[in-house]
Amino acid sequence: MIKTIPLSKLVPSPRNVRRHSDPAADAELKASIAARGLLQNLIVRPGVRGKFEVEAGERRRKAMLSLAEDKILPKGHEVTCLVLEDSAEGAIETSLAENFHRLAMNPADEAQAFASLINAGASVEDVARRFGLTVRFVEGRLRLAGLAPVVFEALAAGEITLDLAKAYGATSDQAIQARVFEQVSTGYYAPNPDSIRRMVLSGTVRGSDPRARLIGRDAYLAAGGRIERELFDDEDSEAWADVALLEELAAAKMAEHAQVLAAEQGLAWVKPTLDPYASHDLVEGLVRLPAEPAPLTEAELVRLDALDASYDENAAVLEDEDSAEDAIAAAEAAIEAIERECQDIRARQPVLAPELKAEAGMILVLSRDGTPVLQPVFYGERQVDAAAYDDGIEVVAGEGGESPRRSALSKRLVDELAMQRRDVLALHVMSDPGLALDLMVFTLADADTLDYRARVATTLRGGVPAGPITGFEAKDAAASASLAEFRSGLDEHWRAGGSVSERFEQFRGLSDEARAGWLGHVVGRTFEASLNMAGERRIEFHDHLGSLIGIDMAAWWRPTAANYFDRVSKAVILDALSAVGGPDLASRFASVKKGDLAMSAERVFAGTYITEVEVRDRALAWVPEVMRFAGAAPIDAEQVEPQLTEPGEDSVIAAGGANDDGHPPRELAA
Repeated sequence: MIKTIPLSKLVPSPRNVRRHSDPAADAELKASIAARGLLQNLIVRPGVRGKFEVEAGERRRKAMLSLAEDKILPKGHEVTCLVLEDSAEGAIETSLAENFHRLAMNPADEAQAFASLINAGASVEDVARRFGLTVRFVEGRLRLAGLAPVVFEALAAGEITLDLAKAYGATSDQAIQARVFEQVSTGYYAPNPDSIRRMVLSGTVRGSDPRARLIGRDAYLAAGGRIERELFDDEDSEAWADVALLEELAAAKMAEHAQVLAAEQGLAWVKPTLDPYASHDLVEGLVRLPAEPAPLTEAELVRLDALDASYDENAAVLEDEDSAEDAIAAAEAAIEAIERECQDIRARQPVLAPELKAEAGMILVLSRDGTPVLQPVFYGERQVDAAAYDDGIEVVAGEGGESPRRSALSKRLVDELAMQRRDVLALHVMSDPGLALDLMVFTLADADTLDYRARVATTLRGGVPAGPITGFEAKDAAASASLAEFRSGLDEHWRAGGSVSERFEQFRGLSDEARAGWLGHVVGRTFEASLNMAGERRIEFHDHLGSLIGIDMAAWWRPTAANYFDRVSKAVILDALSAVGGPDLASRFASVKKGDLAMSAERVFAGTYITEVEVRDRALAWVPEVMRFAGAAPIDAEQVEPQLTEPGEDSVIAAGGANDDGHPPRELAA
């Protein structure tokens, strides 16, 4: 029976089978009802106290309630409903049938409908508003309406996907669309949107195209391909006219290469692409697997030693003011060649753990010279935490306004530096209970924000991050020793309780200072490892905290041969020396061998090398830019009473210690 029922008497049914919805679709439905009213009756069943339970149409009911709240519909709005008198089981079946047997509109039908509205005088904005859609969505459907008839009919019949249809729409020339569609339809190669887009945007391909170089002229002609040449064309500038055939041949050859490489490498799969890079669509749903560079062979190590010696010989020529111009030019060319060969030797292919290889894969791209190239990245289908595995991170070495020199740090060094920097930050937060408390409360509250763009700064659920390197500990670092001393000073008598409740009550009985020490400890130990650098290792919030506290990193970490200088290139060391002592200081060491240079740099930056007082002061204040907390400035000693002295002194306050006035420490002096 059909009857009109006031909106206020309609209530949700517990038997409605739909449990989930889509906010965007709900907004579209609300806009549609506001523009055209309710086009489909609700299905209801009599409830209690004069109410009617909505078995089918709950989304429409909510949309009308929202419109009533917006005062677009009156409170007493009458809703046309189909009233059922069947059983509860019958109501569930009705709800399921109403929701289940639905067919979404074909994009071609949507395109024609929108085009008809536009032709009748509506604007794109009008259509978008009346259907609760974005202007961009409507414009996209209108572009589909402008496709060549043969392409549009294929979309309407379901012979091509919406993504393929959009690719044809990359050009407005229907003749080109139709020609490419015909070429693709008669071939054996199943096209993808990228290949269609390339074909419609270029009616011909030059002989220098990577696909042409991959296939070769003879193979293309043998397959029936046509080549058009102008009077002065050569094989690079001539036009290959059958783009679809070329795509098919190139895709088949790349697939053959991929199959061979997968077998040779022992991989589960190799995905080929005709692009010179791995597109987002190609790697969507995949995760990067951890891989280490292959170790250097004995022969390569010997060769690197020889190159290092040759570098020193040529550097000596450059430093000698009496060297002839020809000798200088030859030395510069030799050094450039040496650096290039060293880079080639150290550019190691990544090696994957054997247990991961059976399900791993790689991407085969087509380089711009037409050569198939395996990208040096392993991918897997299962979830692996690969955030810590950067296979090459570039950082800028250099200070102030000097021209920066780009130099790659090894993954291992990046991870070690990040963990040591994390320990310095953790120690400072541990020693300031007020800040730790504020940080804990803020982090827990801010978790509701769901900002997926920001990397998580702490684990603050009680867990301790393992760090990117399992088992690594900088035992000779000042922060590590102070962390251990802080931890040993905590009052652990409460652990004697036999149950959680007993331990909790005994913990509550500790002094304010003792509990403040525990607060700092449990917050400080949660910090993830980070560095002041672009990429995966950057956590901006850590830099903000370091700047807020005013951490002087140079007071807590000094570069040594073991923890830094032996791990970076000679150019990076010379840049650091130049930063504190200018070109004169760097030139003193330009001809020194790498191993000796690292030890000399350690002495310079430890302040034990005999040099000018100004240079020594700058050297003692220097740390690599990646170790600094961006924007950090030393705390004014007159404004803040220090609680911790320089690392290594006996006056480090133990956890839970107090100032002379009896209050817990508020700041940690660098």
